Amino acid sequence: MRVQILSVMAFGLMELLLTSGCTTVRQTDPPRTATEQLLLSTAADRAISFVTLDEFAHKKLFVDAAYFDSYDSKYVLGAIRDALSRAGALLVPDAKSSEITIEPRNGALSTDDKTYLLGVPTIGVPIPLAGTVSIPEIALFKSQKQYSTAKFALLAYNTTSREHVFSSGAMVGKAHDNYFSIVFVPLHKTDVPEMEKKKKNQ
Repeated sequence: MRVQILSVMAFGLMELLLTSGCTTVRQTDPPRTATEQLLLSTAADRAISFVTLDEFAHKKLFVDAAYFDSYDSKYVLGAIRDALSRAGALLVPDAKSSEITIEPRNGALSTDDKTYLLGVPTIGVPIPLAGTVSIPEIALFKSQKQYSTAKFALLAYNTTSREHVFSSGAMVGKAHDNYFSIVFVPLHKTDVPEMEKKKKNQ
């Protein structure tokens, strides 16, 4: 009787394995994180917000991007065009149609990071006949800080005469995203608006 019960259980298990399906979900990771992109775009927006562009109101303006070379250049150039449009400038598609040409240039648009750990970092311990075993990090205090800096400038001149019209000087914006862990209790501080909203909604 006992052998029969075991046989029935084994048959049932085999039938379950043969009839059950298996689903695999494929996940991909983009080469850049959303945090990095938000830090850069926030710093760029803040840099652009420091300049007054009212003198371009009602002027036909062409934005020449030849001297702008940076990460996320399309976003930044779009933000500059948006600021000019909100100031009343009339954006035109080419220099021939313009009264004024404006040349944006970039000095910086990137991130820096700093990590500080008080505790034991992740280490590999060699075990005979078993290879290396990784011992996880033990952090009494850990700080991971990421900062972004944007620096731009604008030059404007009369398209026909080439006479100087405007120089913005340095336009600088910053943003940060910091994670802390104090005796395994996580803390998060950021001045990126989208990340602050996400934090409040969690």
